[in-house]
Amino acid sequence: MLLLQIEESVKKGVTFIDKAKDYAVEYGLKIILAIIVYIIGKWLIAKLCAIVAKMLTLRHIERSLQTFLLSLVRISLLILLLLSIASMVGINITGFAALLAGAGIAIGSALNGSLGNLAGGVMILIFKPFKVGDQIEAQGAIGVVTEIAIFNTFITTPERKTVILPNGALSTGVITNYNTSGSLRVDIPMNISPSTSIEKARQVAIQAMLQHPLVLKDPAPEVVVVKIADGMVSLSLRPSALQPDYPSVFVGVQELVKNAFDAHGIEGPTPHRVVINKA
Repeated sequence: MLLLQIEESVKKGVTFIDKAKDYAVEYGLKIILAIIVYIIGKWLIAKLCAIVAKMLTLRHIERSLQTFLLSLVRISLLILLLLSIASMVGINITGFAALLAGAGIAIGSALNGSLGNLAGGVMILIFKPFKVGDQIEAQGAIGVVTEIAIFNTFITTPERKTVILPNGALSTGVITNYNTSGSLRVDIPMNISPSTSIEKARQVAIQAMLQHPLVLKDPAPEVVVVKIADGMVSLSLRPSALQPDYPSVFVGVQELVKNAFDAHGIEGPTPHRVVINKA
């Protein structure tokens, strides 16, 4: 009886060893091949990421966007590599792929607004409608751009308030960039009496504007008549200035022209009120 048990145990051991040999032959080569593929794949991913990084640098893409795009490329290629290796070993990846696709749809639905801001940020950083330091007007706000992030753009208003603009709406809306042309025309309204010579007022105003150190000589300042009504002549003083000098020119020119008008006897409009007695 004991001999039969020993013989049975020996047979089971031999059967186990035979199966182990079969598994080793069947999966051992696959595992070795998978390791080789993984090493080569990692090397290729590193080379490809280096090429992508060089292309992004040559195109002067923002550093933050470069980091994001490189991470996205690296993770995507690594997932494809691991799925390929799992398929080589014999693991059924159909269910995993379906699960991954379902998770992607769920995450996309949950982050719908954030993904829109992400896409907008990528578009802004690639096409560069503005850069840090530019003064822009968008989404009802005006200010200087202090930071362009992936999801939001930060601007500082003249009142020193920080406004955070979502990149999704920003990239699809109207953006006014005050720095693109290099200089800005400053439109300043000023009214004079209808009895005053328009040409005299124009010459006096132009000479006064040229006295301001921040007013550009080219293009030269000008004065145009925009309206003659309501007992006054409405003028528009139009000096040009560099973007950072806009506020100083807007304020300083008004004072210079007003003082020049007073010195040359150019009067402002006199309010009139008509009283009708119906009694």
